[in-house]
Amino acid sequence: MNREHILNTAVTLTLVLFPLLALWLDEPFLITLATKAVIFALAGVGLNIALGIGGLVSLGHAAFFGLGGYAMGILASHAQSYTPILSAPFVLEGTKSMLVIWLVAVAASGLAALAIGALSLRTTGVYFIMITLAFGQMFYYFAISWPAYGGEDGLPIYVRNSFPGLNTLDPLQFYAICAAWLFAVLWIAARLACAPFGLALGAARQSPARVETVGLSPYRLRLMAFVISGMITGLAGALFADLNRFVSPTMFSWQLSGEIIVFILIGGTARLFGPVVGAIVFVTLEHVLGGLSDYWHIYLGALLLMIVLFARGGLIGLLAGREKTHD
Repeated sequence: MNREHILNTAVTLTLVLFPLLALWLDEPFLITLATKAVIFALAGVGLNIALGIGGLVSLGHAAFFGLGGYAMGILASHAQSYTPILSAPFVLEGTKSMLVIWLVAVAASGLAALAIGALSLRTTGVYFIMITLAFGQMFYYFAISWPAYGGEDGLPIYVRNSFPGLNTLDPLQFYAICAAWLFAVLWIAARLACAPFGLALGAARQSPARVETVGLSPYRLRLMAFVISGMITGLAGALFADLNRFVSPTMFSWQLSGEIIVFILIGGTARLFGPVVGAIVFVTLEHVLGGLSDYWHIYLGALLLMIVLFARGGLIGLLAGREKTHD
């Protein structure tokens, strides 16, 4: 077991034990804070599949986060108002079932990622970054101009959606749902990185011409990675909307896309637990320093500067050295 394995195990134990400690201290707010970090980590792990393995720097991933959130918001709002989403020619009802909401969120985000990726991946470098940013802003302004679901004011949801056998209003049980998804996606990301697909995607990042010579299409590899990434980020958006019981156009904002990239940079690009560590650090700084100053992002910027200059492998890379593993 190398140092990165040890660090990953320590982070896993922290995620498991911290909410239990907060429960023992009778601090339910800390469980909610940990839930936010876990959901952000889930979005970061999703982006890291495209960015860390495929080298795809997307400034529009908030589009998928927002789509997942609005999928939850639309379905839950119609369920709580007892009005159908569509009445003709087919009746489409809302629902409070998390299982159905997750399925819709993942499907909507995956289809959007397929369409956006099919166009964006015909470019590279800064052009790819700007096109993904443009798509994200399109969704943002569409949400602002959509009065049926709150427009600029957003859409409040007065109920927590349901999961069979669990009381989702209990902070610890809702945290368990989010953490279970995070661990499941981490396992999927680890398997993808070691699978032929992940190896081919990494090769396409380093030398597309050589990948083409063996009969593989770099475009298709990147598109598949982009779609998988978008689906995971959409799931995170649905969970985030359920946590807050509120959706708004800010879920589509480019600032959120930037924050997801920040999670990866803090923890370590292409490191399996990099986005998890980054999300934990980000939420901790936001909570601790945000209570002291409205300008806490200055300290975050200083941290990012130090990481870029002296720890280019992120905090995990700094502590683990040059060792890197996806196991």
